[in-house]
Amino acid sequence: MKIITNLFPVWAVLLSVLAFFQPDLFTSLKSAIVPLLIIIMLSMGLTLKASDFVNVLSSFKAVVTGVVLQFSVMPIVALGLATLLNFDANLTVGLVLVGCVAGGTSSNVMCFLAKGDVALSITMTAISTLLGVVLTPLLVELLAGKAVDIPVFAMIMSLIKIVLVPVLAGVILNSLFNKKIEKIGAALPVISMAAIVIIIAIVVALNAGKLVEIGPMVALAVVLHNSVGLLSGYFVSKKLGFEESVCRTIAFEVGLQNSGLATALAMKFFAPAAAIAGTIFSVWHNISGSLLAGYWSKEQSRRENVTITQ
Repeated sequence: MKIITNLFPVWAVLLSVLAFFQPDLFTSLKSAIVPLLIIIMLSMGLTLKASDFVNVLSSFKAVVTGVVLQFSVMPIVALGLATLLNFDANLTVGLVLVGCVAGGTSSNVMCFLAKGDVALSITMTAISTLLGVVLTPLLVELLAGKAVDIPVFAMIMSLIKIVLVPVLAGVILNSLFNKKIEKIGAALPVISMAAIVIIIAIVVALNAGKLVEIGPMVALAVVLHNSVGLLSGYFVSKKLGFEESVCRTIAFEVGLQNSGLATALAMKFFAPAAAIAGTIFSVWHNISGSLLAGYWSKEQSRRENVTITQ
């Protein structure tokens, strides 16, 4: 199962290429985007316990640092890049949406691979996901409201249905039937990955005609956006005196977004072109996250070996 999920970027690229050249295979699945996202959020909830939310008390400073960076640096940088690259209204709101959503569940996997604080990562993802139900629409309205009309109330209601209800349902089910849920635990990441890959393919198919023209510029914005998130999360945490494992954790929480949610919201409330940023981000942040996690893991192993030999 882990091999399948670790190859997420490969599956995403392969299906994206298929969708680009054979869009008719996926365009009819447009209405499946929201249900697929609900499946992802339910899967996330099934991996959480009530204690993950209580843990915020024991790691309060780290959680607050991550949440503040998450909902300040990423939205502001998104708007700055969109303005710098002269994006139109749809591309701007798409990139801003990516910046305003909560951290993605892939951050938990990358944190584990990088030998970070996995418990803290799960707690931060859970907290930012719940806060994002309200903060995401409000931040999008604040930053992109002049470029395009933002249906704030409708977005909040959608986020309650798409995010809050499935996640809480998953937590409750995991609390009531923990042993049974554990038996299917290994399959949950695969289910989530498959749903995200299909969402990516649908959006690529819907934008196949525009990707050649605007794809490279959006990809540049996505790479820069993701890089700033990872770097700011790590170095701000360093400056605040957190230990190395916590710095790595916060870096992933800030830099790796729930771009699948951003994509779904873009498709539901705006033009298909608004979903391009989220689609590219979904592929890229898994690549960059994997590379960084690999580097940090090797660095940690090297340090441990040096300590042993001394």
